[in-house]
Amino acid sequence: MGAAAEMLGVSPAFLRALGAAKLIEPKRSSGGHRRYSRYQLRLAARARELVDQGTPVEAACRIIVLEDQLAEALRINNARDHPAGH
Repeated sequence: MGAAAEMLGVSPAFLRALGAAKLIEPKRSSGGHRRYSRYQLRLAARARELVDQGTPVEAACRIIVLEDQLAEALRINNARDHPAGH
């Protein structure tokens, strides 16, 4: 967790807050250390951007979930409208 927090320029408490808000749920190593995926680190970096702009953590997490859902819906629609090989 310390390395991820340092990489993102946030505190470990910030990453724990994102976990408490259910935005990111890192895997645990056999030693109990949190392991974040690249995707989770991208979400945490986006959360930091929003919080730095004055958005409360809980609201930032909700915004990110909605942005992610929109991106997935757009991807699905694009795949439906432009099937591979056609």
